[in-house]
Amino acid sequence: MGLKSVPLGIAVLGLLAIAVATTMSARSFAALRSSSIPAWLQAHVGEGDGQIAQVVLERARALYLKKVSEGSVKNPCYFAMDATRPGDLGNGVLGRRYYVICEAEQSFRAVSAGHGGGRNLKGVADFSNGRRCAKNFGNAMDSELTADGAYMTAEAKTSFKGYYRVGAKQDAVFMRTFVQFDGEGETANARQRVIGGHPAALLRGMCLRKSPNSSHADHDGYVPFGKLVNYAGGRSNGCTSWSPADAEQIIPMVKDNPTTLYIYPESRDIAAIARAVAARQSPSGAELYWNASCLKEIGSPKFWPKKMLEPVIARYKKDQPLPPAQPVPICRDP
Repeated sequence: MGLKSVPLGIAVLGLLAIAVATTMSARSFAALRSSSIPAWLQAHVGEGDGQIAQVVLERARALYLKKVSEGSVKNPCYFAMDATRPGDLGNGVLGRRYYVICEAEQSFRAVSAGHGGGRNLKGVADFSNGRRCAKNFGNAMDSELTADGAYMTAEAKTSFKGYYRVGAKQDAVFMRTFVQFDGEGETANARQRVIGGHPAALLRGMCLRKSPNSSHADHDGYVPFGKLVNYAGGRSNGCTSWSPADAEQIIPMVKDNPTTLYIYPESRDIAAIARAVAARQSPSGAELYWNASCLKEIGSPKFWPKKMLEPVIARYKKDQPLPPAQPVPICRDP
């Protein structure tokens, strides 16, 4: 069968159309992801305090929309966290790096949240983090590090922790709610690690006080008693910790109504930033993102994979076992 000739003018116009379409698609592709974000939400994008970085929002939103399309999430809100930002800005001001986004009601909130403190296995490995910025990340058991990536909120459990003094001869019960996270990929062992979200509050200086009439008393009539400490903006054991006031608003949002949480950076981001730092490239010049203030402080971030770190922690435990746990003392004060 012979080929039909095409008029030269039509051919040229066709080639021009293809070229224009290709150029347009190449130019518009980078803007496509951000253009799908509603204008009111895009207005919150930035790297200042209370703003959310573009890559963090894009990934958090993509995770949420994916779970909604799968039918596993019906919650109108979703969460994100930027663990490259400082948790403590100094002078009692906490960095806002945890985001609560409810698109249906066009609501965006940025609140404080703690990061995993890590550990210093003296003479073996130091993967500890400072109070202000996180340098080390990982997913190993007993590492107390934040593992970043995709999570779903699961069940919320409220448990009795003890009593604390609120006034002259007046005590209050301290109950704390823990929201379990389920992860996927590098965060898949979140349940095994008991990773979740909870108020940044605990009881310290514990002792046992005689209170046989309390419904929380043990078989000898004693209840735990301590000093209530608010450590908002501090470090956690790998969990996401919110200020007690913020927790009061966040926890009810996910009780019996799961949603997504995306925590940035993932191991691939950490590796890319480390390579850029080694090559003396600025992250922005390499089209990467890390909070500039924290990157200057930490030098270069590091991800500690469980495959590498868990054997190190296990050997350390074996070589330097913890002393036997001491019984909680009886309170001296009445």
